[in-house]
Amino acid sequence: MKVLMINGGPHKNGCVNRALQEIAETLKKQGIEIDFFWVGNSPLQSCTGCYSCMKLGGKCVHRDRVNEFLEIAGLYDGFIFGSPVHFASATGTMTTFMDRVFFAGGFGQNIFKGKPAAVITSSRRAGATATFDQLNKYLAFSSMPIVPSQYWNEVHGNTPEEVEQDKEGLQIMRLLGNNMAWMLKCFALGRENGLDAPEREEFTPTNFIR
Repeated sequence: MKVLMINGGPHKNGCVNRALQEIAETLKKQGIEIDFFWVGNSPLQSCTGCYSCMKLGGKCVHRDRVNEFLEIAGLYDGFIFGSPVHFASATGTMTTFMDRVFFAGGFGQNIFKGKPAAVITSSRRAGATATFDQLNKYLAFSSMPIVPSQYWNEVHGNTPEEVEQDKEGLQIMRLLGNNMAWMLKCFALGRENGLDAPEREEFTPTNFIR
């Protein structure tokens, strides 16, 4: 079983990475393989609603880090998405990344359905719960079982060294890792015994303006 950790912070080795490392070490102890994916700090084109991904087999027409992620995402059994808080929301780059990844990968490939996932946030002081809520919507929309912890999945600090002082935050990350490992193992055991995920009905959009 493999989990991909997505770092949506502009600093590769910043606060988000420190939180993800705490989760990763916990998952490794549970026998789960870990890889990291840094979204990076280069500009990403926002989704233009061109629907080209429907014709390109779930790949976006814009060739950048989004397609690099989509090329490998199907290899993983679970995901952790992390972002710092910018003005009580995820970073602009992370928001763009999530918009395009879940549109192309969800509608175009259906690679996320049934795979456990979680989001984490990092902030100096406030805005974490708004960001947590924002990012969780991508998972819920894509039929992904959301992995919980014992509180909101957030750490606090301006630097990785300050995050080290957030003992409760790091404990939340460890429990999240244990819960992710437990859920993955339960799902694998279910599949081994013939219990597959529910069939997905064909999408039935209903517009209220006629």
